[in-house]
Amino acid sequence: MSNEAATATTETAALAPEPLPHGLGASLPPADARAKTEGTFPYTADLWAEGLLWAAVLRSPHPHARILSIDTSHAREMPGVRAVVTHEDVPGSPLLGRGVADRPVFASEVVRHHGEPIAAVAADHPDTARMAAAAVIVEYEVLDPVTDPEQAFEAEPLHPDGNLIRHIPLSHGDPDAVGDIVVEGQYRIGRQDPAPIGAEAGLAVPRPDGGVELYLASTDPHTDRDRAAAVYGLEPERVKIVVTGVPGATADREDQGFQIPLGLLALRTGCPVKLTVTREESFLGHVHRHPTLLRYRHHADAEGNLVKVEAQILLDAGAYADTSSQALAAAVSFACGPYAVPNAFIEGWAVRTNNPPSGHVRGEGAMQVCAAYEAQMDKLAKKLGVEPAELRARNVMATGDILPTGQTVTCPAPVAELLQAVRDHPLPPLPKDTPEEEWLLPGGLEGAGEPGAVRRGVGYGLGMVHMLGAEGTDEVSTATVKVQDGVATVLCAAVETGQGFTTLARQIVQETLGIDEVYVAPVDTDQPPAGAGCRGRHTWVSGGAVERAAKMVRAQLLQPLAHKFGMSTELLQITDGKITSYDGVLSTTVTEALDGKELWATAQCRPHPTEPLNETGQGDAFVGLAFCAIRAVVDVDVEIGSVRVVEVALAQDVGRVLNPAQLAARVEAGVTQGVGIALTENLRTARGMVRHPDLTGYSLPTALDAPDIRIVKLVEERDVVAPFGAKSVSAVPVVTSPAAIASAVRAATGRPVNRLPIRPQAAVVTTQ
Repeated sequence: MSNEAATATTETAALAPEPLPHGLGASLPPADARAKTEGTFPYTADLWAEGLLWAAVLRSPHPHARILSIDTSHAREMPGVRAVVTHEDVPGSPLLGRGVADRPVFASEVVRHHGEPIAAVAADHPDTARMAAAAVIVEYEVLDPVTDPEQAFEAEPLHPDGNLIRHIPLSHGDPDAVGDIVVEGQYRIGRQDPAPIGAEAGLAVPRPDGGVELYLASTDPHTDRDRAAAVYGLEPERVKIVVTGVPGATADREDQGFQIPLGLLALRTGCPVKLTVTREESFLGHVHRHPTLLRYRHHADAEGNLVKVEAQILLDAGAYADTSSQALAAAVSFACGPYAVPNAFIEGWAVRTNNPPSGHVRGEGAMQVCAAYEAQMDKLAKKLGVEPAELRARNVMATGDILPTGQTVTCPAPVAELLQAVRDHPLPPLPKDTPEEEWLLPGGLEGAGEPGAVRRGVGYGLGMVHMLGAEGTDEVSTATVKVQDGVATVLCAAVETGQGFTTLARQIVQETLGIDEVYVAPVDTDQPPAGAGCRGRHTWVSGGAVERAAKMVRAQLLQPLAHKFGMSTELLQITDGKITSYDGVLSTTVTEALDGKELWATAQCRPHPTEPLNETGQGDAFVGLAFCAIRAVVDVDVEIGSVRVVEVALAQDVGRVLNPAQLAARVEAGVTQGVGIALTENLRTARGMVRHPDLTGYSLPTALDAPDIRIVKLVEERDVVAPFGAKSVSAVPVVTSPAAIASAVRAATGRPVNRLPIRPQAAVVTTQ
């Protein structure tokens, strides 16, 4: 080859586009990333239909009241109003609920929380709908609200079955065991709102068969469909939910208090009906993280080995049960954290109050107890005179240990390795060599304090969460993979909530079938159910179903070739779109092997069953566990109490990294959510009234609040019972980071820090 030709070849290669990432382990970008960044991605609030009506919901101004009368006549007579519905217009079941059906579609006799729906209106214009809703006259007898969960035990019942939702008295080991060192503490965790990105919205369209289609950002469409059908008095087949663009979800994405009325209004008017709720309605309507009161007593021997943990945990469920039973099970089960504790006696309660409803928020139950048991470990270390990280290292859990529920930890539990990784990571430099005017002070870029009042603290947190549902939940997902004309299509009702399932599904098919072009179909309830998008379910269960279906298609593809060459399909491999045999005799492309054929297969994935906790809190309740270690570094202005998180160093067991970029983004998002829990987020109430239902009074962390997040180690010890060996990623940083930040503030100030979010007065150090 001449020099000129060689040069031309080199230049052509340099100008050739980089090959796209492919298959599992690659950082494949999300298919919708560009549309979302450019603002062209269609969300529910963008939907439109011919003959569209607009809805509005009338909500209670009281947290607790008896309804004496509801007069809708003025609203019905307003020009442009097409329908007004109340509890009298519900043709089917009047109650909703996850687990316990105790939440009315519309309040009828009594109001149990501020913002509870009373009536809904459909009108020709959104302003008309809002004015008509305001024109509904409701006569109330205001009642004293029950707002203290400790008083709920003795208060008048808010529901026919009382105020107690669940009580778990966990008992494990010897109740008479006593340690040489004992520390006690009481802790309070505030009410975090999921604050979903984007407006909550919905569109209902009546069907010719008398049914209705609901276009919603649902994260569990089949469950939502079944609840809606029960309310409408229809067969589930006549109610269809089409999942529209979900702009991120870290909890139950939508408030059914507006979803269900939309369908009622569409059925009543025969017209499409749309509602986009205000941020205030969003704060009042959907569920929040459980505010929690925790009392702890830790026993240890003189060397710092844990002997016994005693705890009382009280969850404030708010007005309705929702997922409080599941949250309590997680809180009680993980009350000792990822530590080996031979004796544990944990008593937990979930009670109803007239506070805003609580429910599923990422890491529910586990997050609250993590903040408390890690505070106890700091107290114990201080009393023993040892380093907090060293005390933790002496007590960490490992595979083969027994949970307080009696369940053996059979999955990888590299807690010691995770802790050592963050301990070994270099600390960030002190700003002593930086000019004072360039310091980034606690309180923001223009921090009000003086550099001389800033103290640095280093704290640790170890956290754990369970994956999938628990206590006998039947976890199952179904997926179909089709291949035609060199394009693969995945049909699975697993909703993309930002966790990256659609990207993972594409990678699985690419890896299994060697086909680059993979399309993931939109989700609706005409597809078989896949369950809710939480606790890493879709990576495990739905990803497992996609993998099984893809492998079945792979067998269909390879079987004729294997038969032709007299070998088994196991001796053939697919790499970069080519099919080759172990001996090199066979070499062809996937496209040639398909030869115009259409192949498809449907498969299910169902993990091994679990069992409910018994009357003493014992049982194999969990499918799998995930762990995390975090070291937080903070700067605290001890004069004004402001806190800046300087750095978060994290080590996590992930089983297997399926998409490195996506995993890093999920971890960083989880840590940032934890910063909000630790420092700013608290939906405050006064006698059951939400004080500031807006993003001015409720302070979310911004990009300026996000710390430097260092992922120092990802342990890839595969869980043999999980598809791909991967573990849940997002929840455990949320659970662990608030505890680590609080630990760092304790180290900086010497103050106990027993409440989250950390109030400024808790971080102030007074000098005598």
